Amino acid sequence: MTQKLRVQTGDARPAVLLVNLGTPEAPTATAVRRYLREFLSDPRVVEMPRVLWLPILHGVILPLRARRSAQAYEKIWDHERGCSPLLEITRRQATALQERLGAAARVDFAMRYGNPALGERLRALMEEGHERIVVLPLYPQYSGATVASVTDALGEALRGMRHQPAVRVGAPYYDHPAYISALRASIEEHLARLEWEPEVILASYHGVPKRFVEKGDPYARHCAVTTDLLRAATGLSAERMPMSFQSRLGKAEWLKPYTDETIAALAERGVRRLAVITPAFAADCLETLEEIAIGGAETFRAHGGEKFTLVPCLNDSPAGVDMLEALARRELAGWMGEET
Repeated sequence: MTQKLRVQTGDARPAVLLVNLGTPEAPTATAVRRYLREFLSDPRVVEMPRVLWLPILHGVILPLRARRSAQAYEKIWDHERGCSPLLEITRRQATALQERLGAAARVDFAMRYGNPALGERLRALMEEGHERIVVLPLYPQYSGATVASVTDALGEALRGMRHQPAVRVGAPYYDHPAYISALRASIEEHLARLEWEPEVILASYHGVPKRFVEKGDPYARHCAVTTDLLRAATGLSAERMPMSFQSRLGKAEWLKPYTDETIAALAERGVRRLAVITPAFAADCLETLEEIAIGGAETFRAHGGEKFTLVPCLNDSPAGVDMLEALARRELAGWMGEET
C-alpha cells in the first residue's frame, strides 16, 4: 500500500509575536497577588536562592504589596474595556502593526506574566500553521530581568512542543534610528499641546538592582546610549535632559539616581516646570500613569514645583508604529520575500 504524503494546511506566513511585561486581570488584591506571584517568582527578576526568597515573597511581600498595588491599578484601570491600559495599548499596537504588514505576516501579542500567556500564543500560532515566528520583546534596552526572561519563557514553551517553529528573538532596539526618531516626535508632539514650556525633561528608566549591572547586565549602558542619542536628536544638554531610574523594590541598592529623589531635587533647586519621558516603556502602564503621572507630580509640587507633565509612551502613535514596523521587517528579513 502506497502512503500519501501529508500536505501542510493552514496559514504558512511568518508571524510576529509582540511581548510585553504583563498585567493583572483586575484591579483587585486577589488578581494582583496572582500576577505578582508569577512575576516575583521569576529568578531573573529576583536573584536570591529560592529557599530564602519564596518564604519572604509569600509571607511578607505578597500580603502587603498586593493590596497597595491593587489600589494603584484602580487609579488607572480602563473600566470601560475591563482591562489595564497596558493590555489595551499592546492590543492596539498589534492591530496597527498588522495593518502595516498586511498579508505578508501575521501579528499577535502576548505577555511575559499573566495573559495572554506567551506559551499559549506561541502554540496557537503553530496550530494556525505559522512555522516561522519572530518574538519581539517590547523592551528597548536589554536586561536579563526582561529580555532574557522572555527567552527563558520561550524556551520553556518550546521544550513542550514536539513540532517546534523556527524562532527569531528580536534584538534590543535602544539605539535604533526609528526608536530615537519616535521618542523625539513624541516629545515634540506632546509639548506642542502644552501652554507652557518645561525647563527640564527628565528621562526616567525602569531601574534594576546595581548588582545586576556589576554581574555584566548591559542595561545601564543601553539606557545611557538611548539618552545620549535622544539628547542629540532634541538638541538638549545633559542638564536640560538628565536621566534617572524608577520603580525600585526592596532595600538593596538599585541604579542611581532615583527618579523620585531626582524630581524632588529638581524642584528644590528651583525648577518650576518639569516634563518626564519614560523611554524604557513601550506602552503606558502602572509605572508611567500612576508612579510618574500621579506620584511624580505630587512629589514635584510638594517640593515647590508648579507645572508637571508626563510625555506619553510611544504606544500606538504613528511614530511608534513606524518603529514597530521597522523592527518587525528587520527581524523578518528573508521570511517575507523581496520587500524586506
